Amino acid sequence: MAGKAKRPEPLAAAADAELLQLLAERFHRHPERHPRHTWAAVGARLAAQPKALQALRGMEQSGGEPDVVSWSLPSASQPSAPVVFVDCAPESPSGRRSLCYDEAARLSRKVARPVGSALAVAASFGVELLTPDEYRHLQSFGPFDQKTSSWLATPAEIRAQGGALFGDFRYGTVFVYHNGAASYFAARGCRFVLRV
Repeated sequence: MAGKAKRPEPLAAAADAELLQLLAERFHRHPERHPRHTWAAVGARLAAQPKALQALRGMEQSGGEPDVVSWSLPSASQPSAPVVFVDCAPESPSGRRSLCYDEAARLSRKVARPVGSALAVAASFGVELLTPDEYRHLQSFGPFDQKTSSWLATPAEIRAQGGALFGDFRYGTVFVYHNGAASYFAARGCRFVLRV
């Protein structure tokens, strides 16, 4: 038999249906995160964008527990504003830890080079890192990262000097700090945002 066999369509459809069911259940468990969204509208948006569902599968499988978070809401003036999914796992996603900030930082390490970087994983999923402002907004539905921390999108001027930003929640407060971009820790991961 020549070539690689494709996955049968019914299995792909079943996997998509299972993921959508999981996302719907999470959506209904946390209405405070998206008070003006309905699952019918969100589900319809996802059905029209298979790449978004693929990105959400990657976020889910790596421990992100993605959910809709309202900070960009459709309105009369913005009828097509995106639906925003964010990793809402209580701690930084377990399948995305021990990563340095980006590939340039990873390759700069002469020893103990990590297996990957936060930006490379984000690019492979087709998503982005949360900005510091988005991270602070997410924490209004939290707290998140009470024992871990998460890399955040870093301004070019900071990255050009070798640094990168990360955030966590300690002492009842959201903190955004800096570290060398080449550093990595078992308790530091990365939270992603997907606009659909």
